[in-house]
Amino acid sequence: MTAAVLNFKSHLSELFAQALRTVAPGQAAEILLERPKQAQHGDYACNLAMQLAKPLRRSPRDIAQALIAALPKSDVVEKVEIAGAGFINVFITTAAKQRVVCGVLQAGGEYGRIALGAGIKIQIEFVSANPTGPLHVGHGRGAAYGASLSNVLDAAGYKVSREYYVNDAGRQMDILALSVWLRYLHLYGVKIPFPPNAYQGDYVRDMARQISAAHDSKYVHALNQQLIGDLPQDSDPDAHLDALIAEAKRLLGDDYRYVHNYALTEQLGDCRNDLAEFGVHFDEWFSEQSLFDSGLVARVVEQLKAAGHLYEQDGALWFRSTDFGDEKDRVVQRENGLYTYFASDIAYHLNKFERFDRVINIWGADHHGYIARVKGALTALGQDSERLAIALVQFAVLYRDGQKASMSTRSGEFVTLRELRKEVGNDATRFFYVLRKSDQHLDFDMDLAKSQSNENPVYYIQYAHARICSVLAQWDGDAPALLGADVSVLDSAYEQTLLQRLIDYPQVIESAAQDLAPHIIAFYLKDLAADFHSYYNASRFLVEDERIKRARLALIAATARVMNNGLSLLGVAAPEKM
Repeated sequence: MTAAVLNFKSHLSELFAQALRTVAPGQAAEILLERPKQAQHGDYACNLAMQLAKPLRRSPRDIAQALIAALPKSDVVEKVEIAGAGFINVFITTAAKQRVVCGVLQAGGEYGRIALGAGIKIQIEFVSANPTGPLHVGHGRGAAYGASLSNVLDAAGYKVSREYYVNDAGRQMDILALSVWLRYLHLYGVKIPFPPNAYQGDYVRDMARQISAAHDSKYVHALNQQLIGDLPQDSDPDAHLDALIAEAKRLLGDDYRYVHNYALTEQLGDCRNDLAEFGVHFDEWFSEQSLFDSGLVARVVEQLKAAGHLYEQDGALWFRSTDFGDEKDRVVQRENGLYTYFASDIAYHLNKFERFDRVINIWGADHHGYIARVKGALTALGQDSERLAIALVQFAVLYRDGQKASMSTRSGEFVTLRELRKEVGNDATRFFYVLRKSDQHLDFDMDLAKSQSNENPVYYIQYAHARICSVLAQWDGDAPALLGADVSVLDSAYEQTLLQRLIDYPQVIESAAQDLAPHIIAFYLKDLAADFHSYYNASRFLVEDERIKRARLALIAATARVMNNGLSLLGVAAPEKM
């Protein structure tokens, strides 16, 4: 095992696998290695003997003894002990741990990257918010999670493609186009009560003014008087909105497409810019409309129909999604011949499966009920639905001065992601969004995120990195020379703790990738920063003894490197000065 590998967990797993083949030939068992919470229990603990007790009909301690005797020799293992009912505790040699310093400095930005994904093509679709208004802080959590997860999976060896699904063919875009047009008419004195369920924000008025500035009164038309009065109390607001959309399309004719596309282009452009400024980038912006234009939606519906998975009722076509675990069947084509959003979503997922080995959808938690029907449709089309993973993201609740902020897109009373970033900063925003598991509720405390204190985790980590850079700058030596440092002098408790933390980093990447959980990286970085701050407070680095000085500087330089690598996965900067 060379210094460049430094994956003790994988190495020990192979040693135990060989021992298992000796002690129990042909016996299958999962080799699990955990990091004990207490140092006296070793560096790694294995429960293999306890797993084998029942099938082998022997006591776990006897089996543990046999496994230890059969373990191949390794220069990284100092000793192996039996503990409790039959746990096997493994102690790594100090020299092996010390080699991590050279390994990190040699690997640089590549340290921590693993081959778990083996080049598997994986697509991650995230954000995919309807381009009907500015992104709000709820969208921001999905953006931060998706971008960080993409980076983690890339570091784990997957070939990752980041995709945004643009809903440019649905009713919501028609509502936005209508909203803009009605605001435009208001500019020319056409008095129409603005529907309460249309889009209300100032950005709608801005687009109306922009159209007016470019085209003056070109798109002014008089609406049907029956549609512009006050809505009776017993009327259906959505039906009224649909009637207004139909009237707009009739009056504008071909010009409706201009208003629609203008609103789409403006909002999609704003979304792109906002995300880019947030450090979130996509490889593909996939148009929903293209699925209709290519005929894929119609072909998918016909395929489901031919396979007997659709039936007609009340003039509409329904997918038998209850056959696949859904709570009720779903319409794929309405009685008016129009396809539903679900129909285009089925087509989109089939398209994804044709392009990638695995697919991950990042959805808001309110889409939980959508999982069964989408997976059911894929199964009905003869696809392996297990290739699709769904990661749910709970909405973030923003607090400023202890007060909860509203985030209603339609009403226009929401805090935008851009406003949050401007007030808190990109780094704190990105980090705070991934501080919890994606499916857990998140209260975003803006006051804490802006504070320069140890209670602010992103500040605490960045300050650790800046501290290291400050020490190295004071030294002002030849950084590459640290590769030759005699690390055998790194034997204090603080140094041993820091060494083990650096060793753990590749396994942290592996766990985060397997669990689709970038918050694991955030927790690791907090622990790494805490280990360094403790070391900093207890030690001097620029000592007169050249051997000790170079060893300690090499250790903290490796620590800064790992901090930088981890922060970059989360889209957070690693400043050299603060």
